[in-house]
Amino acid sequence: MSLTAAAFGRVAVLMGGCSAEREVSLCSGRAVLDALLRQGVDAHGVDAGADVLTQLAAGSYDRAFIVLHGRGGEDGVIQGALETLGLPYTGSGVAASALGMDKYRCKLLWRGLGLPTADFVLLEDERDLGAAAALGFPLMIKPVHEGSSLGMARAENEDELQEAWREAARYDRQVMAERWISGPEYTAAILGEAALPLIRLETPRPFYDYQAKYEADSTRYLCPCGLDEARERAAQTLALQAFRALGAQGWGRVDFMQDGAGEFLLLEVNTVPGMTDHSLVPMAARAGGIGFDELVWRILETSLERD
Repeated sequence: MSLTAAAFGRVAVLMGGCSAEREVSLCSGRAVLDALLRQGVDAHGVDAGADVLTQLAAGSYDRAFIVLHGRGGEDGVIQGALETLGLPYTGSGVAASALGMDKYRCKLLWRGLGLPTADFVLLEDERDLGAAAALGFPLMIKPVHEGSSLGMARAENEDELQEAWREAARYDRQVMAERWISGPEYTAAILGEAALPLIRLETPRPFYDYQAKYEADSTRYLCPCGLDEARERAAQTLALQAFRALGAQGWGRVDFMQDGAGEFLLLEVNTVPGMTDHSLVPMAARAGGIGFDELVWRILETSLERD
């Protein structure tokens, strides 16, 4: 580390917030805060509620480490506020964050650029369910603007489609139906200009849902991921293309699956992934020889590019 901790000045670690992912964000934020303090950074936890701008103005901070998951933190809202305050921050900017959080428009962008992703339709109301059924069952139903797999469900028939749509609509007025992909799921952590070693996700549950991510003991994380070297490099290249297509920068995570024909199909981008010591980005970093504290430091360094 060529920089000293003093170079960062006074750092606000933004965590918590008001989204459905608040508790996960608090866990991530505490882990990041502890890592910064261990390295001598003048870091302070800020629970980003409705008064977050007042807190930031009163705190005389020099920069912000964003660890807010979901709406208000990962969708460009806090990024725009920090731009207005002139406060440098970690990770992606306003436009990339907004696109990454919007699964539907993110996939529209990828498709327009010729990047591979499963067929999908937007469900704005009940009249759109027929277009979803036309994709063929089974289907994955998901809220457009939600993370941590909240509100997601597999639909095997028209009755389950309607039920899944109604449940997803509790989280978001916009819901997306996506053709089901039968095959292994992978994630590529991005740090700077590089994709870290891939992780393959395995769960006995129907898919990698909230319970598989945060509660189940049966989820397996395979790193090395099992792909041969050439295929892993190809998947990492695709992940970087998908990440850069949004204008994302600094760090993040790209999720994708491999279908029965062996083709990689993009799922989504996370511009502020989980950062507990059990989360996927720290796991991939460890496989690449980067410890948690160094990872947090290197993410904080991305805020210097905005000074």
